[in-house]
Amino acid sequence: MGAGDGAAEQSRLAAERVQRLKRQLDQAERATKSWDAGAVGERLVTDRLSRLIPHGWYLLNDVHWPGRPKANLDHVLVGPGGVVVVDAKNWTGEVRVSGGVLWQGRFARTQSVDGALAQCAAVASVLAPPHRRFVRPLICLAGQPDLFGITNSDVAVAGADRVVAAVLALPPVLNQQTVVGLYAHLGEQLTPESAARSPAVNSLTVKSPNAKPLTSKLAAGQAGGVGSGRARKSSAQHHAAGGLTRLMFLAAFVVFAVYVLPYWGR
Repeated sequence: MGAGDGAAEQSRLAAERVQRLKRQLDQAERATKSWDAGAVGERLVTDRLSRLIPHGWYLLNDVHWPGRPKANLDHVLVGPGGVVVVDAKNWTGEVRVSGGVLWQGRFARTQSVDGALAQCAAVASVLAPPHRRFVRPLICLAGQPDLFGITNSDVAVAGADRVVAAVLALPPVLNQQTVVGLYAHLGEQLTPESAARSPAVNSLTVKSPNAKPLTSKLAAGQAGGVGSGRARKSSAQHHAAGGLTRLMFLAAFVVFAVYVLPYWGR
């Protein structure tokens, strides 16, 4: 192989590396945008759900998914209408519930509905048997504020501007004392520290209506999710900063591969 052939091969390999780096750069950009959009959507949903607090509802934000150490639940509401496990989404495009099926464009989002049901079952599993039937799932969509529908599997789907009315429309099934007790119990069970100490189902200890939240996460929920909102914002900023670092690193590699590598060793 002559010198010209060697240079051509090096140029071809460099071009392939550049294409791979460009693809990685595009993926990093999309991931950063997705994290940013998700954080904005969660803050919007948290703001809407906090409006239920004056109506006797308690709010837990960003808590542990029982049985899944690395997964979390976006929101859990406890109030007169029962326990509502809220899965926040910030989808784009046309979203609708038609024929009992949740659609995004032409795609049926059955996995999201199944995920909401799984979250509901996980929360019910840490409650005493008499209260498990009062747990229900809800998917809240930040990007489709006026949407409302119910799937064939009885999962409510509500836009951010309709979620408060949807929750308030639930028939009352719990008195105030039971609401406070369930809120305290779930606050203990759905924080990672307590879940690690006591993974088994505990019986409910009903506390007085004046009982104070037992953890800082409970206090943040009763205050409208402000603390956990800051935590999610910090997490989103961390992801965004990490994404920017990766973008800069990949861009430097592209420059190196295009302008330096073909002439390396000449």
